[in-house]
Amino acid sequence: MERSSVPGRLLVLEGPDGVGKTTVCRVFAERLIACGHDLVQVSFPGKLPGTVGEMVYRIHHDEGPMRILAISGLAKQALHVAAHIDAIDRQILPALEQGKTVLLDRFWWSAWVYGLVNGCDRRKLRALLKAERTAWGQVQPALAVLLRRPNPINRDDALPYWRRLAHEYDRLAEHERSMYPVAIIENTERPEATVAAILDELGAKAAPTVRRRLGIGFEDLHKTNTGPGIASHIVPLKPSVVYDTYWQFVAERQEIFFRRLEGRPAPWTTDPILAQYKFTNAYRASDRVSQYLIRNVIYRADLPVCADEVFFRIILFKIFNKIETWESLEAAFGRITLEEYSFDRYDRVLTRLMTAGVAIYSAAYIMPSGGRDLGHDRKHRNHLVLLERMLADSVPQRLTACRGMQQAFELLKAYPGIGDFLAYQYVTDINYSELTDFPESEFVVPGPGALDGIRKCFIDRGGLNEPEIIKFMADRQEREFERLGLAFRSLWGRPLQLIDCQNVFCEVDKYARVRHPEIEGLSGRSRIKQRFDPKQSLPPTWYPPKWGINDALIAHRVERVEG
Repeated sequence: MERSSVPGRLLVLEGPDGVGKTTVCRVFAERLIACGHDLVQVSFPGKLPGTVGEMVYRIHHDEGPMRILAISGLAKQALHVAAHIDAIDRQILPALEQGKTVLLDRFWWSAWVYGLVNGCDRRKLRALLKAERTAWGQVQPALAVLLRRPNPINRDDALPYWRRLAHEYDRLAEHERSMYPVAIIENTERPEATVAAILDELGAKAAPTVRRRLGIGFEDLHKTNTGPGIASHIVPLKPSVVYDTYWQFVAERQEIFFRRLEGRPAPWTTDPILAQYKFTNAYRASDRVSQYLIRNVIYRADLPVCADEVFFRIILFKIFNKIETWESLEAAFGRITLEEYSFDRYDRVLTRLMTAGVAIYSAAYIMPSGGRDLGHDRKHRNHLVLLERMLADSVPQRLTACRGMQQAFELLKAYPGIGDFLAYQYVTDINYSELTDFPESEFVVPGPGALDGIRKCFIDRGGLNEPEIIKFMADRQEREFERLGLAFRSLWGRPLQLIDCQNVFCEVDKYARVRHPEIEGLSGRSRIKQRFDPKQSLPPTWYPPKWGINDALIAHRVERVEG
């Protein structure tokens, strides 16, 4: 039957793998459905069970008996064309004839572009696609959208190959736009911004009768929708492109952690920035220094567990925040306890290390000397005096009496050399122990790096201050991972806490220096200093027992060994 006219409308999204097409397609569909459109979504070749598309997908991707390891380029495209024609006849044309809107992820364009770039003869490929063009009859897209971006998202394809694909798509789009509406749209912002640009193009290119057929008017599609899965409900916040990068970074950084935990061989990521530079874990407690503190300083079966002793060990370790310094003190004194502590003995060991040119402080953050208030000319001596003063003031017992993390923060901040950032870090470390059990969801203090990251993620914070932005991120995490199609693996059900979201802002500030160099922060820094020095496996991982996740961690290890 000649299908010269149908009441429905066909909308097409195209572009090479890695351009973000599937995510944009999902958000576009949500906007259309929210405005009452009777929408049918189809993808080429498709994975709908029992279809030719599913068979073609399995031939290319499954590891089972249907997997074909060697196939000519033209034959491969022939399989795709067969799947396309099946979907056209059994899904797309019937929906269009019923007056529905069809949103199609890929068009015949993909068979042409991938066929050419992979070496198919142009004449033979054109003859093959003639069959598909015939199946479409007189149906043309109401709008075909070609998405573009400078680099692919999370793809293993070599960049020159990917750019050849993009170039062929550009040439084809220019050719086709004389026959039906075609829009070329840069997908470098959030998916919602890209969809808004598509809607603008659709409204501009469609005739008035087409606008009426598509529904209640394109102006309505731009109205704020607060339904689930549509990120426009974060208004009045105005995110930049780095906002989505925040969630992509945290998901991939957590995947790297699990791949290393499971003993998989390097490389652990295809992200070139994460592979080249050093970034902390998505969860602060998973970092090497925090892990050492939890396992070797706080929860040691051979060390005293009274409040003074636990506090003494935590603050002594955190003052220097360096595993090697702690181990040097252990080498000199054996077990490190308050009962056997001596200012003179500790001073001698630390002075000897410094004289030998050994750095006793971590470079992670600056520990002020406190010389004016504490009376010594050497930084480490002042810090030993600081620790002694806090113990003399019964700080461990006062901490256990605090009603919340902020009150404990204020208590620590009152001491010389401990500012907002250090006080927050210290109270977080103390809260790993049994001394306190504050909820981590009630209080946060952003550090300088986090302030930079927040600046890069948001063009306008909508009146929220920085701690409120961090709380917003913690509250939004599950919905944002779902919106972006990211399979985030939490710590066995423990979501990101405020301290983790604060840290991620700091890391995304660094990450964006390479991925989004055009986005400026507060510091103006443009380089990442520390390179990633990979070690094949992680040391044994352990978390505060009160979190209740160590049994799941052990089961995970056993499952990996038995598997």
